[in-house]
Amino acid sequence: MLKKRDLQDCHVLYDLMVHPDVFPFVRQKASSYDEFLFLTKQTIEAEERGELISRTITDEWGAPIGTITLFDIEDNAGFLGTWLGKPYHGCGYNKPAKDAFFSELFYELGIETIFMRIRKVNVRSIKAAQKLPYVALANETRPKVYEQINANGDIYNLYEISKDLYTLHTLREGMFQEAHHQLKEA
Repeated sequence: MLKKRDLQDCHVLYDLMVHPDVFPFVRQKASSYDEFLFLTKQTIEAEERGELISRTITDEWGAPIGTITLFDIEDNAGFLGTWLGKPYHGCGYNKPAKDAFFSELFYELGIETIFMRIRKVNVRSIKAAQKLPYVALANETRPKVYEQINANGDIYNLYEISKDLYTLHTLREGMFQEAHHQLKEA
């Protein structure tokens, strides 16, 4: 479902990224394949320096279908950026990709808080965020961060995923699945 970024995936990812339903919402925009290749190389190097964490999202057969990245890492917190190619919208890849990434971030890499900055006009992403039970709207609870991301106008909503809330959700989900399994056996 996730793998480290690799220059060999750039052709497929670039073709998926330039779709008009995807491109406006991608943080690292590239206007040509060569520019995308250069940005991917920079991303790999930035991860080596501890500035970000980025993974390629793959389908069941290991084909690249999008990316998920934690940008601007500071004080064990960063901003999430995710995109999937248009053919994969609505196919159920978003939640498992986020679950795998969040698990790696929180339990292997020491991240404590994940912020999501979502354009108020990006209805698809807002609905996806609101479906996740461990996501909290943070416009009022994190006013400094909210003001920072909206320095150029009221463009973004701020969402927060804390390690504690995510852990509580996964424990609850695991207990529900165990109870459901026991009921099936009875």
